[in-house]
Amino acid sequence: MAAFELRRTLRPVRSIPEELMKRPFTLTEARAFGLSRKALAGKSWRHIGRGLYCWKKLRHDSLGLLIAWRNLLPSEAAFAGNTAAWLHGLDVDPINPVEVAVPPRVTARSRRNLVVRQLDLAPSELKIARGLRVTSAERTLRDLRGRVPRVEFLVLADAALRLNLGRFDDLAEPAEPPMETRLRWLLLQAGLPRPKVQTNLHDADGRFVGRADLYYPYARLVIEYDGLNHRDRVVEDNRRQNLILNAGFRLLRFTRADIDTRPETVAGLTREMLLRPD
Repeated sequence: MAAFELRRTLRPVRSIPEELMKRPFTLTEARAFGLSRKALAGKSWRHIGRGLYCWKKLRHDSLGLLIAWRNLLPSEAAFAGNTAAWLHGLDVDPINPVEVAVPPRVTARSRRNLVVRQLDLAPSELKIARGLRVTSAERTLRDLRGRVPRVEFLVLADAALRLNLGRFDDLAEPAEPPMETRLRWLLLQAGLPRPKVQTNLHDADGRFVGRADLYYPYARLVIEYDGLNHRDRVVEDNRRQNLILNAGFRLLRFTRADIDTRPETVAGLTREMLLRPD
């Protein structure tokens, strides 16, 4: 009798649909698998936006999240701003918040984690990137120009040039890590000449000795940014530095801390080296 009563009081365990464990999904999709809004409030699920959910153990996947948002949005919507920039390949945060543009005639509202802007876009300002409808690189960079500090826009413009998306700033160069761009901007803001970027260096016999992050040819001055991976490759960097110095170049090395907290020192040392005769 006790066993019978135990079986009768036990509730069946609802298994989690495998399809919903792979990606974010809409409430409509959840209901197709028999899950109600109330069920989605349980511990197995995470609410990530109005009408949008995911399994709590799902690994972060920005593209999957954007695909899920697309399924909730009007067909005329296009990802814009930082979201579009990321889809074009730029290193920005695409989902905090997700940014979308819709034509003025289309009704769509901003909601949790989603910003909707009404923009009258020409057909040439709309593209497909990573399978999603986005504002073109030209329109995206134009929209971002007035929203971010000048140096951060130059970071984006440098990256866009390196990715062959186009030239969107007269100062843009195909620099690699963003801190190299910020170092270059610091020197320019200090009134120093514009350095060359990513320049191959050779010794008197024409042998390659290294590539300079920033370079002033007339002063044979190499300026390097030491990033977070410098400690991991210190032996290789030291060998490279020795080759550069032995070939007759002069060298300054700066870290993020130098750029962020001691910009006057960075500019001052560079100016001194440029003015100092060989």
